[in-house]
Amino acid sequence: MTDAVGLTTLAKPPGAAEPYRWRWVALFVILAAEVMDLLDSLVTNIAAPAIRQDIGGGESTIQWLGAAYTLAMAIGLITGGRLGDIFGRRRMFMLGAAGFTLGSLACGVAQEPWQLIAARIAQGLLGAVMLPQGLGIMKEIFSPSEQGTAFGLFGPVMGLSTVGGPILAGWLIDADFAGTGWRMIFLINIPLGLFALIGGRVFLPAQAEGRTVRLDLVGALLAALGAATVIYPLVQGREHDWPLWAFALLAVGVAVFGVFGWYEARRKATGADPLVEPSLFAKRGFSGGMVLGLIFFTAMTGFWLTFSLYTQLGLHYSPLKSGLAGVPASIGMVIAFVTSQALQRFGRKVMHAGLLVMVAGVLGLMYTLHSQGAGVTPWQTVPALLVTGLGMGLVMAPFFGMVLASVDTHETGSASGTLTAVQQLGGALGSAILGTVFFERLKTAGFANAEQLTLWFEIGMMAVVFAAIFLLPKHARPEGAEGAHGEGAEGADAPAEPRKEGEHQPV
Repeated sequence: MTDAVGLTTLAKPPGAAEPYRWRWVALFVILAAEVMDLLDSLVTNIAAPAIRQDIGGGESTIQWLGAAYTLAMAIGLITGGRLGDIFGRRRMFMLGAAGFTLGSLACGVAQEPWQLIAARIAQGLLGAVMLPQGLGIMKEIFSPSEQGTAFGLFGPVMGLSTVGGPILAGWLIDADFAGTGWRMIFLINIPLGLFALIGGRVFLPAQAEGRTVRLDLVGALLAALGAATVIYPLVQGREHDWPLWAFALLAVGVAVFGVFGWYEARRKATGADPLVEPSLFAKRGFSGGMVLGLIFFTAMTGFWLTFSLYTQLGLHYSPLKSGLAGVPASIGMVIAFVTSQALQRFGRKVMHAGLLVMVAGVLGLMYTLHSQGAGVTPWQTVPALLVTGLGMGLVMAPFFGMVLASVDTHETGSASGTLTAVQQLGGALGSAILGTVFFERLKTAGFANAEQLTLWFEIGMMAVVFAAIFLLPKHARPEGAEGAHGEGAEGADAPAEPRKEGEHQPV
């Protein structure tokens, strides 16, 4: 089978045909798409003060810059992978890349806060269409023996993006090329997007469309409504002095999630494809992993947001200096990811140790900021941030494998997609909840007190995560084992499969 430009594509399942000729070039096209997403999930923390100063808006605008993107990503990921199953992965990848690029352009030319937030929502939704297709294509074009190497390249790319993203954002803002200022952090996506779009057309294989999967549109709408009615009042309620409608919306959001659970169980009982396998929530390890992931990623996102706000608004760092100040934490995370394989045999003890290390780092940061006051320099925060990042990485690295050890093999796809959506929802909640704590405290105290309270709040959240880890299996699955057996899978003995289509690579 040959596509429009004459490149040989897969006519048989991987392993039954010759390896796809352009698979390694295709991998770099897919990685370009990942880099766009990773950068856009990080850069607004650095750029938020400059954006608000330029186009106005309230304090909630700063929170929405991150929350709008991650919330839209979480909602879109629920169905993004299945669109590739129905309409073809290359087609959906290219549609997502084109839409993400146009969304980036819209961000770069926005003149009002609402225009920028709307463009961020578009970025998140189209990114959720684009990213799962690349992961699904990788599983098809690489042999099992090559998949480890191919998927292993995500680690260095994620690490470089995590370290370089804030620095790049700060440098672009300070450089102010052609008077673009903060706008360049979005406009730089245009060449990356065009590379992904053209590269996708030329080098990604074209699969036949299959219409065996039916989208659960009602479930997707219920999930979107529930998430939106929880996030919106958390962000906007503070600016309106917590009116009654804010609490009413929160109650509605909880009720909508209840209806979502009922609807998914009913859909499964009638033989239709549910958005999320209801059986997952009967498993202690998965339910605990949902709670753990939601709180942990909420805390982590909130940490980065408030630290950036404190360094720029409270300590008057430039965007570049603020980006550089956070590098030690990113380096700590990279070190943790690199060493995580050697620690795998210790199971969930690694996550417990990571949390203790992270709390030690946060306490060290609190002491440094308190003792040094307004004169604190980035060099003085290096030890605390390095330890904090190391702890974050030790929790993140085994997270997916540990949670998936508690589910059966046939549930892995649904479980993985759900966990990745929860990760993104945690990102939105981090901007909403921790941002609200920070700005609420700022009303009655200075920036230093607002940051100190936020960090104490972080430690409280970590205590909940520490307890939730006990719900996970003791170990992830070793290579080659079948699915988990029974509740909790305490001796769980099968590896987490590479994340499937419908999933989003963790940030």
